[in-house]
Amino acid sequence: MSQTSFIHGFHAVIAKLRHQPQAVLEIFVAADRRDARARDLMRHAELHAVRVVPVDADRLEGMAGGGRRHQGVVARVASEARHVTLDDVLDTLEEPPFLLILDGVQDPHNLGACLRVADAAGAHAVVAPKDRAAGLTQVAAKVASGAAESVPYVTVTNLARALRELKERGVWIIGADAGAETDIHAAEWPDATAWVFGAEGGGMRRLTREVCDQRVAIPMRGSVQSLNVSVAAGVCLFEARRRMNRKAPSS
Repeated sequence: MSQTSFIHGFHAVIAKLRHQPQAVLEIFVAADRRDARARDLMRHAELHAVRVVPVDADRLEGMAGGGRRHQGVVARVASEARHVTLDDVLDTLEEPPFLLILDGVQDPHNLGACLRVADAAGAHAVVAPKDRAAGLTQVAAKVASGAAESVPYVTVTNLARALRELKERGVWIIGADAGAETDIHAAEWPDATAWVFGAEGGGMRRLTREVCDQRVAIPMRGSVQSLNVSVAAGVCLFEARRRMNRKAPSS
């Protein structure tokens, strides 16, 4: 018998229905959700003959692990490995891409923490090179606390080439660099962004740095000179999300 797991959130569940419908076993939706997003989910589920079960909030909280932002939808899926590509992610988006790129992060604990940050900030994917980088191991998945299921982890053969392809699709590449002259709080950027972070100590590789459209620094006011990569990612992603929320029209 194949193992199963839960994913949650409208984007994650609908993306799974679009790209791997055979893996979606059943969907649980808050009984009081009857808005446009819920109706859109119902249409996708009906198209692929996936059963939708209305449930109460407590049951959703339990399936989502408690305290997670499930948005009123949780899906039980077969845990089958599948390689997700950047095109898989970008082609499903109905809003500007918002990506976290990790260049040479080899500690699975840091990868798991970065996945949690990406999920919390609403990033659409975490992207990393296949080689010289932490894989999505059990350690990384445990530290991610469920974010490994909700945030796609995309591995690419050539990171610099992948970043150039993102630029061709209108995504602005921003590198976090302690040596950058521009302060993140003073910098300006578009909504469609990919935020690049290097490993502790070495930072971004030269080719990665050269591809960036822009480099920004996090101002350090204390005695320490650098931050853990997941903390740095959190600072930058949440600043970007704050600006996106400020631009969004009020409902």
